[in-house]
Amino acid sequence: MARLNTERQEKLEPTRILNAKESIEAFGYEVYEGGKALTFIFKNEQVTFFPYSGWATGKSIKDGRGLQKLLTQINPLNQSTNH
Repeated sequence: MARLNTERQEKLEPTRILNAKESIEAFGYEVYEGGKALTFIFKNEQVTFFPYSGWATGKSIKDGRGLQKLLTQINPLNQSTNH
């Protein structure tokens, strides 16, 4: 499905990708860029994050929207409390 405002997406997406990549790498994860998504390994499972929409999915996390919610789940200090 196409975005309603592709011009806005083209403007904001590079910044969101860079910000998300740097934030995830700050926790020590190796992040791979693939098109419009970022992937990394968390608890031996692949996690995919779409920076423009903010959607994160993977077996080792609770799927949801928002970079901050993802960062809370993958924060090494919080790992003992995540299920």
